[in-house]
Amino acid sequence: MVGSTTLAITAKANELKAQGHDVVNFAAGEPAFDTPAPIKAAAVKAIEDGLTKYTPTSGTQFLREAIAAKFKKDNQLDYKPSQIVVSCGAKHSLFNIIQVLADEGEEVLIPSPYWVSYPEMVRAAGAVSKFLPTSAGTDFKITAAQLESALTPRTKILILNSPSNPTGMVYAREELEAIAGVCVRNNIFVISDEIYEKLIYEAQGYTSIAALGKDIYDLTVTVNGVSKAYAMTGWRIGYAAGREEIVEYIKKFQDHSTSNPASISQAAAVAALREPEEGVRAMCAEFKKRRDLMVASLADVPGISYLKPQGAFYLFCDFSKAGSSETIARQILEEVKVAVIPGDSFGAPGFIRMSFATSQERIQEGTRRIRDWTRRHTTAR
Repeated sequence: MVGSTTLAITAKANELKAQGHDVVNFAAGEPAFDTPAPIKAAAVKAIEDGLTKYTPTSGTQFLREAIAAKFKKDNQLDYKPSQIVVSCGAKHSLFNIIQVLADEGEEVLIPSPYWVSYPEMVRAAGAVSKFLPTSAGTDFKITAAQLESALTPRTKILILNSPSNPTGMVYAREELEAIAGVCVRNNIFVISDEIYEKLIYEAQGYTSIAALGKDIYDLTVTVNGVSKAYAMTGWRIGYAAGREEIVEYIKKFQDHSTSNPASISQAAAVAALREPEEGVRAMCAEFKKRRDLMVASLADVPGISYLKPQGAFYLFCDFSKAGSSETIARQILEEVKVAVIPGDSFGAPGFIRMSFATSQERIQEGTRRIRDWTRRHTTAR
């Protein structure tokens, strides 16, 4: 098992900053916003009210009711509180689900490029990752035909991440309908990772695959959390919802690992989910400006290419003409003090992931340094 490259590069960037270097961090996947004041106030009140004890493993009734209401309002999904398990972040939710659903030697289908932790979670369960390659030519999305052709008698699960980390691409409703049809016909479970759901920049809207009918609803475990949409990465609250039988196994698994997530963070998450959406929409609008700024700043750089992301807060750039992405990431950090993530970690050698979750000023400075570095190295080659 390998460690997280994202965390390792972020740690190296922080080390350089501590040494006095001016480092621009395009590596970390977290909003550069403070948690909204009403959410922090709810946490303080929880402490003052003595809500500092154990809660049910699956989360408080108040939080699971708030999550059920969110699913109904935002995703047209009917989940009862008993169908929801709250965990220590969406990453923890994903880990639990894979441990419960994937048995030794079974195949988990993962579209590539993929979030760095999926294959390691599958490995931890004793299962086998089978990657479904995509490219800029397919908008970094799989097709139903590609999915169908990849199935074997050992196929158990498809992991679907939309909006995607690292590509920022979003599956349209008709694409999900075709994928759902394949999964239903072949009894394939779907883990739908929707953590970036509220960060979409085009008018197409968002579709949860579980909302497309009862058959796919029964096969899907939907994952989300408060980290990205509410600038609550450190609070560690994620959640999963699905068929009661599956959720009961997830709850039992969590019983014997972490037990409940932090009670104070749960109280804060209730406040987040009940807050008016104006704050989330304002943050999304600011991210859109930052996306457009980063895209425009790199538009005329020779030797790199990219697709404009539709959601999340990452620009996934093809740097293959400049050499190995791991070498490029190291050189960019060492030579011009900009932290980026090499695409090798996402199953995409030659690519670089850059987060535009930081401020506009830092985006301008970081992209200026990358432009200068790229022009020098492209000329040298």
